[in-house]
Amino acid sequence: PLSPAAVVGAGLGGSATAYFLQQHFGPQVQLDVYEAAGVGGRLATVTVNKQQYESRGASIHALSLHMQDFVKMLGLKHRREVAGKSAIFSGEHFVLEETDWYLLNLFRLWWHYGISFLRLQMWVEEVMEKFMRIYKYQAHGYAFSSLEELLRSLGGEAFVNMTQRSVAESLLEVGVTQRFVDDVIAAVLRSSYGQSVLVPAFAGAMSLAGAQGSTWAVEGGNKLVCSGLLKLTKANVISARVTGISLHSSEGRALYQVHYESTEGQGSAFYDMVVVTTPLHPSRSNFTFDNFDPPIADFPGSFQPSITSVVHGYLNSSYFGFPDPKLFPFTSILTTDTPDLFFHAMDNICPVNISAAFRRKQPQEAAVWRVLSQQPLDKQQLKTLFRSYYSVQVAEWQAYPRYDAAKALPPIVLHENLFYLSGVEWVASSMEMTAVAAKNVALLAYNRWHQELEKIDQKDLMHKVKTEL
Repeated sequence: PLSPAAVVGAGLGGSATAYFLQQHFGPQVQLDVYEAAGVGGRLATVTVNKQQYESRGASIHALSLHMQDFVKMLGLKHRREVAGKSAIFSGEHFVLEETDWYLLNLFRLWWHYGISFLRLQMWVEEVMEKFMRIYKYQAHGYAFSSLEELLRSLGGEAFVNMTQRSVAESLLEVGVTQRFVDDVIAAVLRSSYGQSVLVPAFAGAMSLAGAQGSTWAVEGGNKLVCSGLLKLTKANVISARVTGISLHSSEGRALYQVHYESTEGQGSAFYDMVVVTTPLHPSRSNFTFDNFDPPIADFPGSFQPSITSVVHGYLNSSYFGFPDPKLFPFTSILTTDTPDLFFHAMDNICPVNISAAFRRKQPQEAAVWRVLSQQPLDKQQLKTLFRSYYSVQVAEWQAYPRYDAAKALPPIVLHENLFYLSGVEWVASSMEMTAVAAKNVALLAYNRWHQELEKIDQKDLMHKVKTEL
């Protein structure tokens, strides 16, 4: 039997991994979860005027089946939807504005961009439809030992190639126009990844699916999923920063020593199995692997710093061409890739607890806006966006991988029973993607531990799963 296992990190990845490990190995498995900062990782909240707001990781796609399951199982609720309109700003004018009337929106898109809009939808739907096969595979206990194998089983070589070429290239190929890519696709990717249309096609498709599908969030804050899963798992959460892992062997079996630093000083503990769910990048963590032969290689790639400023203040609507603030109709502003635009997106955000009586502030009232940018906003830039403000709270995140197309994907298996979860972000970064990867790692660990090799990297799974049914 698997005795003690360790999970490094208590964000969504770590808490979902702990939950799935227990689900597969059974309740007797002892789980230690190491977390240096706070449970929830990037799903953090900030407080403005005694109300809490999501500072990041805000929306979950309707098709996120694992996230849906977690919420149901934990007895959490979907946050009440508060309607609002979005628009895309070029730095001088709005290139696209949403209206209250859905058909008019469609007509405008059609008028401006012709068939591009339809081609985009068909492209995204085809990717999502193939991606959804993962739930069937996982329900049957199948796992993959590498991200490439996982992608291949869902969409063949085409899916693997989508991690190596840009979303712009893929869309132009299916007949979407350059103008639509520059106006609409660029704006969506700036608001989700803070990057350009050069992000890989697969990551792009996932982000675009979120932009056009219905999305939801958790009442009380998305981070409640993390604390809920850890509570349910009865995992032992150790507040310490893991500094490294060294390999020992006992009776022909690998034994991993996890070294950590806490307020009490340094310590270490031994485990049969370890899953690392924090990014292993020099810029993110100085993590060492000792006694491994061959040594565990360095992880390529770097992270994109991203600044979130939560501003409580009065929007300067005249900057957006609305001298009368009462007439400003938008609650979410996306931006095109224009050199002098200093922010990626901004939205008028609602608190994580929304009462039935809640209403959005009128545009001329002070509201809480979340502004996403590459660099911290200076006084002048804040003055450009806001007539005046009460408070500004700034969080810097190494939020997303810098998606430079030609990178190999990071490994999942680092050693016999040592696994790496965060590499999945190089395929696409979203809450559901993390949950899918967590389930895969747990199944992979289980199948390897019990030598059920026929459940790993199987070819032609579509056919197998059909016949199993």
